[in-house]
Amino acid sequence: MTTKTYAGIPQKYAALETSNIVLIPVPYDGTSTWQKGADKGPQAFLEASENMELYDIETQTEVYKQGIHLTEPITENSSPEAMVKAVHKRVKELILRNKFVTVFGGEHSISIGTIRAFNECFEDLTVLHIDAHADLRKEYEGSKCNHACAVYEASQQTNLVQVGIRSMDVSETTVMDEEKTWFAHDMANDEYWMDNVIEALGQKVFVTFDLDAFDSSIMPSTGTPEPGGLLWYETLEFLRRVFEERDVVGFDIVELCPNSKEKSSDFLAAKLYYKMLSYKFEGYDEEDAFESDFQEDKKGVSKFNDSDHDY
Repeated sequence: MTTKTYAGIPQKYAALETSNIVLIPVPYDGTSTWQKGADKGPQAFLEASENMELYDIETQTEVYKQGIHLTEPITENSSPEAMVKAVHKRVKELILRNKFVTVFGGEHSISIGTIRAFNECFEDLTVLHIDAHADLRKEYEGSKCNHACAVYEASQQTNLVQVGIRSMDVSETTVMDEEKTWFAHDMANDEYWMDNVIEALGQKVFVTFDLDAFDSSIMPSTGTPEPGGLLWYETLEFLRRVFEERDVVGFDIVELCPNSKEKSSDFLAAKLYYKMLSYKFEGYDEEDAFESDFQEDKKGVSKFNDSDHDY
């Protein structure tokens, strides 16, 4: 991967010490089971971001002036477990430096380490999982760190709320909390689904956004596209409400599988990332310092038992 500054922003807005926001690329595609290429997602996203206008019309802001530091990519790929461990370590370090931490994958298995770090740093965490797939298998193809297991741990350790689900294995029904799951076919006929989802969220929210949550008509470049997904403006309306009504402490975006002949998906991912930042920091002045409100007493404490995972 080529690492410059995010979206080509001036260096004065890109230094780690002065940036409120950190972006960690994780070009990993070690466990995907159909179309390969999610490891190319971060680079395609960054290239699209360089061609994006940095004034957001909706919020009338230029969020990059909050400072967005682009880290070196996490390239650990010796095993899914090693990758999760590397992501967990880097994310936690940066949360504890009082940064608003964001991650761009890569396949969805990267979220296991990310969510683990946020859950160790924030009390009563809600994970808002926006995805076509339930991703609730405890283990798949011999690993607990497979993309099909992306939010199993979150289902056991956090308040997991799932939105847009339209594909799952029957075994996942034994894990899923249907009272906190919004299926795409129900959402299509429910004008109050956004209200109901937000009511299910706690105050501290981490968002994990799998791009296949979008309908494949607007997001074809993903590893497992599913018909019947979210469209652009309903997604933005929902996300804006989540950011306005809850304290979003971080997010990741995963599963961009770029296609050299179809660039609109790359650009959609770039715009989605920037919109989410714009919603988070709307109302902040350029000189305002960000306070992540992590729990100081959690710095050395893991909520996870070593016997629960493979490292």
